[in-house]
Amino acid sequence: MKQPSLDWLTDTDVFAVNRLPAYSDHLYYETIEEAREKGEMNLRHSLNGTWKFSYSVNAMSRIENFYEIDYDAAGWETIQVPGHIQLQGFGQPHYVNKMYPWDGHDDIRPPEIPLNDNPVGSYIKEFTVPENMENKPVNISFQGVETAFYVWLNGKFVGYSEDSFTPSDFELTPYLVEGENKLAVEVYQRSTGSWLEDQDFWRFSGIFRDVYLYSKPAIHAEDIHVHTNLDDLYENADLEVQLKLNTDESVKVSLILEDRDGKLVGEVTEEQFNSEDSLKLTVTKPELWSAESPYLYQAFIKIYNKEGKLIEVVPQNVGFRRFEMKNKMMHLNGKRIVFKGVNRHDFNCRRGRAVTKEDMLWDIKTLKQNNINAVRTAHYPNQSYWYDLCDQYGIYVMDEMNLETHGTWQKMGEAVDAATAIPGSLPEWENIVMDRANSMFERDKNHPSILIWSCGNESHAGEVLLNVSRYFKEADPSRLVHYEGVFYDRNYNDTSDMESQMYTKPADIEAYLKNDPEKPFIACEYMHAMGNSVGGMKKYTDLERKYLMYQGGFIWDYIDQGLMKKDRYGNEFLAYGGDFGDRPNDTNFCINGIIYADRKLSPKMQDIRFLYQDIKLYPDRNGVKIMNDRLFEGTDDVVLEYRLLSEGEPVYIGQTEIHVQAGSEAYVSLAIPSELITKGEYAIQTALLLKDDAIWANKGYEVSFGEYIFQEGKQSWAIPAGSVNVVKGDFNVGVHGKKFSTLFSLESGTLISLNYAGKEMMEKAPVPQFWRALTDNDRGNQSGFEKSAWYAASLGYQCTGFTIQDEKTHAIVTFDYCLAIHPEVKLQITYTVYANGTLKCIHTIKELPDCRKCQSLA
Repeated sequence: MKQPSLDWLTDTDVFAVNRLPAYSDHLYYETIEEAREKGEMNLRHSLNGTWKFSYSVNAMSRIENFYEIDYDAAGWETIQVPGHIQLQGFGQPHYVNKMYPWDGHDDIRPPEIPLNDNPVGSYIKEFTVPENMENKPVNISFQGVETAFYVWLNGKFVGYSEDSFTPSDFELTPYLVEGENKLAVEVYQRSTGSWLEDQDFWRFSGIFRDVYLYSKPAIHAEDIHVHTNLDDLYENADLEVQLKLNTDESVKVSLILEDRDGKLVGEVTEEQFNSEDSLKLTVTKPELWSAESPYLYQAFIKIYNKEGKLIEVVPQNVGFRRFEMKNKMMHLNGKRIVFKGVNRHDFNCRRGRAVTKEDMLWDIKTLKQNNINAVRTAHYPNQSYWYDLCDQYGIYVMDEMNLETHGTWQKMGEAVDAATAIPGSLPEWENIVMDRANSMFERDKNHPSILIWSCGNESHAGEVLLNVSRYFKEADPSRLVHYEGVFYDRNYNDTSDMESQMYTKPADIEAYLKNDPEKPFIACEYMHAMGNSVGGMKKYTDLERKYLMYQGGFIWDYIDQGLMKKDRYGNEFLAYGGDFGDRPNDTNFCINGIIYADRKLSPKMQDIRFLYQDIKLYPDRNGVKIMNDRLFEGTDDVVLEYRLLSEGEPVYIGQTEIHVQAGSEAYVSLAIPSELITKGEYAIQTALLLKDDAIWANKGYEVSFGEYIFQEGKQSWAIPAGSVNVVKGDFNVGVHGKKFSTLFSLESGTLISLNYAGKEMMEKAPVPQFWRALTDNDRGNQSGFEKSAWYAASLGYQCTGFTIQDEKTHAIVTFDYCLAIHPEVKLQITYTVYANGTLKCIHTIKELPDCRKCQSLA
């Protein structure tokens, strides 16, 4: 057996020592009754909770022999598992986007790691094997540890693993003792894996997902692979379940398929099932799975021993669906699909990426309530429970492997250096990267919600990722493969089945689509939702109907990555990069979600909810046009409610049933009493409300909305009666009425006094202003630099002339200005003062063609 070595932390060939092969995330029970309930597994024992803990800033200062049986850790502190080290009082959180956290501190290149700044977490957990697991093989599963860790049991080395976001399992049986056992885990924040985990997120470390012991029955399904092979008419299917058993003997195995109500659909039994074989069952006219109707069948795999005794029952959700490229477009069950998606980090403002089931349940309901139908797991595999929810609630998933090497190849600004990119075509990085792909695929392969495998994010291109793509396609022809990074090197275009780009302008997307491309287009990241943003989203969603090969995108991103922190007075606030003394950092670039870090909806969400709605409503004076863009479902699950508003107040509310088939449209007349419409501004609001409770929302929840505003009766405006008195002075001009007066400075060219009933209404004179405060995205796009001439224009202008028109009933005062930014840029401001004291102001500017677009004119 290998002895543990710190050299493994910088060795690309060593990423797993004694780690068990990856396998599907299926459950297993001893009886069919337990399998139906899907409760806690009898042969699984959680080690979550309080562990003993010691923190060291680097390997040199760690306690090296802490794993030994006779080492006394009585004085150690404690830590909660799952959880991040840096969020429990040890070290500090560090936020960077694409640069590595050691940039400027350590002169290193891949796969080297910092020696002095590599925090180590030493964990100890004592446990006793539960009675029901005694005399059985016992394994341990770490569902997520960041970024590399060593494991000992009772002083004996067990194994080593990297890859923070997929499970690492080890066999413990040879090292167990009767009574209390001592488990020791040593976690390093930096390793070769750190170079592959340069995602836009907080840099944490520690055991942040579940840890548990598990045993297996004497005969056990080590792995299962479900295939739902739909025919070309999408009517009938051949269900195939591949099994890998832990025995070489032939045994009896049964496959039972039931519908969601527990009714038997089919059953097949193999009396002599070999260790790696398949069970097959023909299913006639199955209900198909989609995000609109996430129908799940329940399969039960029953395994017997040679004596005919039932040993194990595996329950498995089965969703029949077919995803394919057809006529150069992605199709689900024969229909062109549009992804109305979002990129999602696992995140909680208090627990970081150690999210709970409650967090995930809140998220899945929020997605459904806001018409979001797809998620990209940016940029790593999520917990298994998340995929269970996506299967159950109906969310399309792009499952992304744990890979981003952004900082190795994209330098300051947008400079690209392909020569320094990893993994590129470097053979020394292939195995460690392929291991990440394999771990994700093997665990997640049975989830119908996953339509696309993604080879990672922002890791340039090369032979390594091309081979990852080939692996996915060979292992799983039922899904497509995505990778955006080929945008930077078209020699590896075959890595991705679809054209995927980030933050591409709508006009550039149109240019691509107009050229009869070979691949459909998706925006794997778009509408960077940082600060005040998402205003231009309609320009993208309009492309869905205009170009069939535009198949949607994924907003960046779902949730702000703000961490809850207390200020010096004990008040909590949401912190970002730099608030923890972390240097270097990317400040608030982690704050770009459509929900806030404390899981409150941002105002941006209402626009997204409207633009992503599947059923669109276009009301007019007499009725509403209903366009049902659903692929499979009609409108029988909703009721149409319509409201007449007068000057913003509802005066009539009605409801009606509607029946519009998927992919069609209809016009529905609205029975609004005409006598309610007289004069003024009116609005007809229409909404589709759920008829019944859904698992994601209650009866009456609004899923679609449309509004029409109209004016009844002409509203004319006449010049107010009365007269004004114009007083022309040498330096000023005054316009006076009965109860008001105005005063204009002819020298400075502005209004200097506005007095009503003897009260001065102005504190300072209005001045031309061509600038507004920059948004976060403005700063990120360097708009401040590009448009700074207009900031200067707000400071450098001069009045060059004026005119005064006395029209008796009103007066017009006009000022002309020149701007310092260019001698030919002219501005004119016209004030009209009426006898009732009304003041109208109009700005007119003449821009030259070579002047950059005005940021704001107010």
